[in-house]
Amino acid sequence: MPPSEGVSLLPWAQAEEDIPSGPDPKQLADLQARVDALNTRYRHHSATAVLEGALRDPEAGDIAMVSSFGAESVALLHLVAMVDRSVPVLFIDTLLLFAETLTYQQEIAERLNLSDMHIIRASDEVINQRDPYGALKFTNQDACCLLRKTEPLNQALDGFDGWITGRKRFQSGSRAALEFFELEAETGRIKVNPLAHWAPEDVRAYMDENRLPRHPLVAQGYPSIGCAPCTTKVAEGEDPRSGRWRGQQKEECGIHFGKDGPIRTGAKT
Repeated sequence: MPPSEGVSLLPWAQAEEDIPSGPDPKQLADLQARVDALNTRYRHHSATAVLEGALRDPEAGDIAMVSSFGAESVALLHLVAMVDRSVPVLFIDTLLLFAETLTYQQEIAERLNLSDMHIIRASDEVINQRDPYGALKFTNQDACCLLRKTEPLNQALDGFDGWITGRKRFQSGSRAALEFFELEAETGRIKVNPLAHWAPEDVRAYMDENRLPRHPLVAQGYPSIGCAPCTTKVAEGEDPRSGRWRGQQKEECGIHFGKDGPIRTGAKT
């Protein structure tokens, strides 16, 4: 599906070995001090205040938003649109997404008048080199995520000091202690999680109060939505993210780094 008018398409062809190394220990220490100061400054603030602070506080730097346009994404997208519609919004099209997600992305971007949308994709050349038969999604899901998500996003975020995510503490054990601001040590970027403390009912209430359209797959039994080959329906009583990489010891696609470093090919979280 071609990008809408006014939307930039950014294919990525950079080889993995060309990615520059991360910041040195002194830079990391300085960045961690900035993150700690931001968390102290906004500790008791609302999601909107955290978002406003991230976009305007010099300590946070130049920020973009990354959105999957998934089951709950519209809540944070709406918050961003209310604060500043010109914030760059990056959407990773893995070329394996549900058709419903692609349609939903276009509808929400237009409805919220997001004026700086970027569609991020790995280049055809890189995909043909490393996944010529499209088999990675079956044989090595970590390598597939690295190729189609992590690497293109890293390139798209080059030049930004940080990025806004929709992660929340309730989503998985690895996110249970999530703060509003965190340091991504591998890249030296600051991640902003305005909805970190929101519960599922908070998200639903916000979407209801603002009459925001749901992703069409939610009503079909998909409370958490990723790529089509790696997402299944969730039965009543199951964890909402149990349909992601079902049967695999995998909780994250790899775009989010943990304290001990990035989730790399072959690693399980």
